[in-house]
Amino acid sequence: MGLFKKKKKKKEQKPKQQQQQQQQHENVLNGEEVNSTATDQISQSLMINKQRILDVYSDCSDLITRSFSIGKQSKDNAFLIYIEGTSNSEELDKVVFRPLMSISEWDHRLDKVINSISLGQLKQVTTYEEIYNQLANGNPLLILDQIPVALSLGLSKWVTRGIEDPTSEVVVRGPKEGFVESLRVNTSLIRKRLRTPQLKIKSKVMGEYSKTQIAIAYLDGVCDPDLLKEVENRLNKIKLEGIMESGVLEEYLQDNRYSPFTQILSTERTDTFCGNLLEGRVGILVEGTPFCLILPTTFNAFIQTAEDYSQGFYITTLLRVLRFLFLGVALIGPSFYIAVMTFHQEMVPTTLLLSIAQSREQVPFPALFEALLMEVTFEALREAGVRLPKQVGSAVSIVGALVIGQASIQAGLVSPPMVIVVAITGIASFMIPHYNIAISLRMLRFPIMFISAFLGFLGLIMALIVIIIHLCSLRSFGVPYLEPFAPFKKSGFKDSVIRAPAWKQKTRPHLTGSVWNKQRKE
Repeated sequence: MGLFKKKKKKKEQKPKQQQQQQQQHENVLNGEEVNSTATDQISQSLMINKQRILDVYSDCSDLITRSFSIGKQSKDNAFLIYIEGTSNSEELDKVVFRPLMSISEWDHRLDKVINSISLGQLKQVTTYEEIYNQLANGNPLLILDQIPVALSLGLSKWVTRGIEDPTSEVVVRGPKEGFVESLRVNTSLIRKRLRTPQLKIKSKVMGEYSKTQIAIAYLDGVCDPDLLKEVENRLNKIKLEGIMESGVLEEYLQDNRYSPFTQILSTERTDTFCGNLLEGRVGILVEGTPFCLILPTTFNAFIQTAEDYSQGFYITTLLRVLRFLFLGVALIGPSFYIAVMTFHQEMVPTTLLLSIAQSREQVPFPALFEALLMEVTFEALREAGVRLPKQVGSAVSIVGALVIGQASIQAGLVSPPMVIVVAITGIASFMIPHYNIAISLRMLRFPIMFISAFLGFLGLIMALIVIIIHLCSLRSFGVPYLEPFAPFKKSGFKDSVIRAPAWKQKTRPHLTGSVWNKQRKE
């Protein structure tokens, strides 16, 4: 008798979760709001699940919902929900609605519904948080009555542009395909070039509201595990409400965040990205942007182009030497002219000095003011050409420079030699392949001009020494920024200012601080 009573008492007890769901069901029937968190388990009641989701997505006109019946039942026992414009509605009707509506009898078995849906990507979710994440990713959700599991239907369909020629890294010879804003399209382009299971791509969601998909790409067995671990640790420390572009991550991942020189390489070329993975680097792809990050990197990488590996090493070496030469011109061209004209006229040949003096006779301003006037005007024209529509942007920048330069000379505001110096400096800055390093040099050009105007060559040399010391102190995930120049590494010179033949480059560069420190101790 005691045993019977004990069993009866056990039978009458209800699990705590079931009691909560029953209370929620009564609240829904009474028109009361359901209070719970997103991490709660999905209820067995279709009405509760429907009300919870609709409450969260209230005032969302692009939310599409449909209640229907599976089997010959008068009451709706299934609920489908998706966001318009993010899901493939044509396939949804073909592979989900029609098969489910054709079921004659249904005994609330989940496996019967799964077997009726002909989809390769089908995932079971058990919490409301997973439901919201799947809807945000464009996957429709199927919720069934008396089943505490929702089915995520892999039918996302996002609108994206086609694969085009990269606009920021143009080459004459080489691949013409670049990354796009779709993360999965970008990963497929990488898989197309590196067809090996050693290519690993780890996914991560970042951003409290944006829920941006991040992918970490590397080659297992080639990439240093310490480097990969450091990248993941830095990403885990980033807490943001939204990530709209990879440049946001770039600011957080840099070793020295206050340096004018970026320590992370960005590219929209698939061949550049894959080539860096082969050298042991780590790549980061961000949903919604064609620009991917490569780390670690060195200053030398910003002077190289993808075309350097598509043509002969003699031509490549000549072009690299030319780039390094004009890099110096872009940085100190106007400052050198200001220092010579202000303090060191004896360095100029007499005939040339007389010609310059004659051209400056009608100019009432010192060389510093001339340079500032022309440089600021040139930068404004360059920025205007970028922001204007493509059809008129280049024309405005070229015509504006010609008209303003000629008018300034005739008005006696600047001298012809200064216009020539500023023009050569502008051309030199265009020769730098990567925009990030070019704009850093353009920014440093102005303080060097002021120092040269007050101290001459002494100030110019002091400014260059400070910049070089700063560059030597920079690290990119432990890698010296000026490697292989400082610290000096003979093996690294095979792919630096000169490019050795391909058959001579048999070793990968050392890309982590741990590797470099280990070699230094040995």
